This record gives sequence, C-alpha cells and structure tokens, in this order.
Amino acid sequence: MVTGILAFFGWQRFRAPAAPNRVAIVTGLPARSVSNTTPGALAAAPAATALPQADSLIEFAMRQLGSPYTYAGTTPTGGFDCSGFLMYVYGHFGVSVPHSTALLIDTGRPVAREEARRGDMVIFTGTAATSTTPGHAGIIISHPGEPLRFIHSSSARRASGVKVSQVEGTDYERRFMGIRRVLGVEESKPAAEKSTVKTKVTTKSADAPATKVKTKVKTAAGSSGGR
Repeated sequence: MVTGILAFFGWQRFRAPAAPNRVAIVTGLPARSVSNTTPGALAAAPAATALPQADSLIEFAMRQLGSPYTYAGTTPTGGFDCSGFLMYVYGHFGVSVPHSTALLIDTGRPVAREEARRGDMVIFTGTAATSTTPGHAGIIISHPGEPLRFIHSSSARRASGVKVSQVEGTDYERRFMGIRRVLGVEESKPAAEKSTVKTKVTTKSADAPATKVKTKVKTAAGSSGGR
C-alpha cells in the first residue's frame, strides 16, 4: 500500500504540466465603422457615370426612328422634315439650330470630314445632279474611323421618314457638302431671316420741318430641306 501511495505522488510530480491557455491578439487591422458592422448595412454603390451629351443625343434621336416625313414638320407625331428633325433633337438638349437647311450650313463651326464625331451635323446638296446649295441634313451616329453613318428624316419615295443612312457607297457621297459641329461650341446665332432695311427721308420745306420717313424691309428665308 505504501508503495502504491509513493508511486502515485511520484507520477504527479514528474508528469508534464498542462499547457497554459493562450489568447491570440492581432493588431494593426483597420477599424470598421459602426454602420458597416450593423446587420443589413450595405456599402454605398458608386454613382453611375453620366453619358456624354453626344451619346445621350444619339440615343434620343434613335428613339424617333420610323417617325413619318412631313414637310415643315417638327414633331414625332406630326412628322419631321430634315431640318425640323435636327431642330427637335438638338433643341431637346438646349442647342438651338434653325429650321432651314440653307442656314444649317453656317451654324456652329466647320469640321474636317476625318474629324467628324457622333452628334455632328452633316450637310448635303439637293438631289438634283446640278445642285450646289444645301438641301438636306442629318446627325452623325458613327464613331471616328468608321464609315460615315447618319440619322435623318428622308423624303425618299422608297423609304421615307426617320432612318439611318450611310455616305460612302451611296448618292450621299456625291451630294456631301460638309460637317458642322454644334455640341460643345458656343451657341451660334444664325439669323432665321436676313433683312435689308432701306430708309428714305423727305423734307417739305424750311417753313414746314415735318419729315416723312419711308422704310422698306426685304426678307429672305431659307428652305427647310428635302431628301
């Protein structure tokens, strides 16, 4: 019995001590805000990047596809002529252009064909083989380096109304006049009408100082455009 007691106490003395409890402490982690640790809290989504004005303008113009061609028309329901279509689309974005193809050729600033970009205006002559004056216009929708494509309101018999056409390989190549840029350009103020004023003053005599003033105003307005 004594031998058993001594053996018990000897075993207790020489057995390995139990490993102490360890607590890992990690430092240097960034603090988290209370809102991020609240159940159901969501990180704020980044604000959506706004479309450039030209892309927004093209998107709006493409919504008018299929609108009918109407001479002097300026609305989707009533129809558009070519300059009325441009006036409606650009006007939606606060850019004023005249309802006259003859005046569009002097609106904004000229741009070289190879520098044309989406949202620029493209101007053509009339359909007659001998025409040398502006007769049609559209809005470029192609990117630089691509074939020049544009959206316009056409009076063509085969497919009239608002549609997309291409310059290269078509009769529009022959009729091409130039590119005009109105987006990002200080607003030009083309006169809707050009007036010439002539004044004639007539005096009766020294005893009768009353005078007569005659004023004559001559006005010339451009056409709204066709195909």
